[in-house]
Amino acid sequence: MFYWVMKRIFLGPLLKLLFRPWVKGLDNVPHDGPAILASNHLSFSDSIFMPVMVPRRVSFLAKSEYFTGTGLKGRLTALFFRLTNQLPMDRSGGAASELSLQAGRDVLADGGLLGIYPEGTRSPDARLYRGKVGVAKLALQTRVPVVPVAMIGTEKVQPIGKRLPNIRRIGIIFGQPMGFSRYYGQEEDHSVQRAVTDEIMYELMRLSGQEYVDEYAAVVKQRLAGQLPEPAGGSEGNPRDGGEKGRRLPGNGSGPDGDGAVAGKV
Repeated sequence: MFYWVMKRIFLGPLLKLLFRPWVKGLDNVPHDGPAILASNHLSFSDSIFMPVMVPRRVSFLAKSEYFTGTGLKGRLTALFFRLTNQLPMDRSGGAASELSLQAGRDVLADGGLLGIYPEGTRSPDARLYRGKVGVAKLALQTRVPVVPVAMIGTEKVQPIGKRLPNIRRIGIIFGQPMGFSRYYGQEEDHSVQRAVTDEIMYELMRLSGQEYVDEYAAVVKQRLAGQLPEPAGGSEGNPRDGGEKGRRLPGNGSGPDGDGAVAGKV
C-alpha cells in the first residue's frame, strides 16, 4: 500500500513536476510476467526515478548498507527501502551474496519486475564500469528476459555525497528485452555468466552513451580513497571485446551481433 500511495499520490507526481523526466522505450517493459530491469547506476535517485516511471511495481536489489544505517538519516533510509519493498543485497560474495540473489529469484518466481545494478555500486565519475555476474546468474537461472535501462543525467541531480538534489531534467531509456536461451543448461559456467553480463553492459553503454571502463567500480572507489595503488595500465575499453584486458570466447556466436561472446578477466 505504501509503495502505491507514494508512487501515485505523493512522490511520483512531485518528481514528474519538478524533474520532468523524459522516457523512451517504456513499451519494452513487459506488461505482465517476470523480467529483470538491468540499469546503469549514477545516483542514489536512480532507485526512485525508474520505479516512478514504470507502471508496474519494481523491486530493487539494493546494497545491504542502506538497511543497516545508523542515526536519523540511516534509520529513515532503511525504513523507506523496506516500505517500498526493496531487497538488501549483500555484496561480500559467497553464501551471503547467494542468499541475496535468492530473494531476487523469489520476486521473479512470483511474476514480478526485479531491478538490479550490474555495476554493484554507483559510478564514481559517470562512466560505465564492469558488470558483476549476479545479473547473469539471475537471468540464466530464472530464464526471464533482461531489459537494459539507461539512466541519463541523474548524477547531476544528486552527485555522490550530496544530500539535497539539484532540480534539473533527467532521462530514462528502456532498451529491447534481451534473451539468453542459447545458454540455458550452462548456468553454472562462469565464462558464460561473464559473457552474458558483458552483453548486458554493452547494451547499457550503447543506450547511455557512457564511456566504458573494464574495471569494477568498487575497485576504482577504493583506489580513489587511497586504499589501493594506481594500476600499471589503462582499463578503458568496450564490454563487447573485454576492453584492453578482455578476451573473446571463440566461435559461440553470442556477441550482440552474433559474432562471439566476451569474457573479461575475473
